[in-house]
Amino acid sequence: MKEFMNKDFLLKNDVSKRLYFEYSEKMPIFDYHCHLNPKEIAENKNYKNLAEIWLYGDHYKWRAMRSNGIDEKYITGDGSDYEKFLAFAKTLEYSYGNPLFHWSHLELKRFFGIEEILTRKTAPIIWEKANFLLKSEEFKPKRLIERSNVKALCTTDDPIDNLEYHEEIKKDKNFKVKVLPTFRPDKCFAIDKKEFIQWVNKLENIIGNEINTFEKLIKALEKRIEFFKKMGCVVTDLSIEKPFYKEDKNNNIENIFKKRLCEEELTEEEVEIYKTKLFLEIGQIYYKNNLAMQIHMGAMRNNNSKMFKKLGGDIGFDSIGDYSYGESISKLLDSLNEIDKLPKTILYTLNPKDNELLGTLIGNFQNSDGPGKIQFGSGWWFNDQKDGMIRQMTALSNLGLLRRFVGMLTDSRSFLSYTRHEYFRRILCNLIGTWVEDGEIPYDEEILGPMIREIAYENAKNYFNINI
Repeated sequence: MKEFMNKDFLLKNDVSKRLYFEYSEKMPIFDYHCHLNPKEIAENKNYKNLAEIWLYGDHYKWRAMRSNGIDEKYITGDGSDYEKFLAFAKTLEYSYGNPLFHWSHLELKRFFGIEEILTRKTAPIIWEKANFLLKSEEFKPKRLIERSNVKALCTTDDPIDNLEYHEEIKKDKNFKVKVLPTFRPDKCFAIDKKEFIQWVNKLENIIGNEINTFEKLIKALEKRIEFFKKMGCVVTDLSIEKPFYKEDKNNNIENIFKKRLCEEELTEEEVEIYKTKLFLEIGQIYYKNNLAMQIHMGAMRNNNSKMFKKLGGDIGFDSIGDYSYGESISKLLDSLNEIDKLPKTILYTLNPKDNELLGTLIGNFQNSDGPGKIQFGSGWWFNDQKDGMIRQMTALSNLGLLRRFVGMLTDSRSFLSYTRHEYFRRILCNLIGTWVEDGEIPYDEEILGPMIREIAYENAKNYFNINI
């Protein structure tokens, strides 16, 4: 019986161990997609206790606690932080087999040096140990990022954000990590939502011009994209829940946009025409500005209407959707490719049934613009765990070039989540090491060593052409 989470955790043979410890363990991190709060980085927030830094905003933990019958008072409610921590400790005793068990103990080990297993019995001492350490500078956001060997990270930002905190971060010459914005225009695509007009009004105020036509909307977005790029932006993002592709054969886009500004309800076809036209227009702007485009597909959000009305979104009531994205995404990419304006693109799926679909789709649009121009993104959200990562990398290696993969990202709101890069790297090294041990690929360190370093860090650095 092996010791729980020892130094060889997830590494099951000698080749895997050598690949990890020699080529992966000490590689830097470029976290090109996360949801860290730039305000907390700029202000170098001081966390008052373990619950605040560990449980606040973590919908993975919240979902598990709800499954354990914990009252919402001790999840997102007005229970004390210690009560919430105890409720999570109780839940962790029931989470064997859930990646939360690994993630949580990796975070306790790597950041706090806490070796105890978190249970109801050990919770009081772990609470005291962690809270004592949290008083030091080592547990403020900037040091947590530096301690994780992060060289650059990309936050997720609305086009109307003024990026003031990114500016503040840049002023701190002692903090060498690049904190870059990501242009995410989800709210601009949501023309069928009641908040759309209010969002357009805010965009008007930002750019100082009226937006009463679709053409003016695109010009306004182009200004914001240029501003984001000036602030260091190298990547964009978009969440696509329901697939769309509908050509505007009758050149009706201006009528659709004006109709919505007049608060008239749009048909499903009009909504789809708008989203398609908007995607193709801003895709060309991304290409012009050499910005990579991320597309996240497959989330079925806010399923619990009662809790959405009470608490809002992003609180743990989302799940995997079951739409078919192949044809629509292929047509969107093909339309941009046909006019030679397809930017570098990373495609993520939340439903693993689409792994092979994306694994084959990316191969349709590769070209000499650069190796791995179109990427199949890492296991996302519910797939951000051992089985999901292995499925994603196996599909990619079967259908494309695993060595060109841009690797892992945290997709997290927590400054303690950087251990997920370690988790990923161990799984990667074990996957490849197992292939070697099974005689499926040759043991050639001149190829395997660089391959591990590239997937861990160098591919992402080169893909986004960032000087770090």
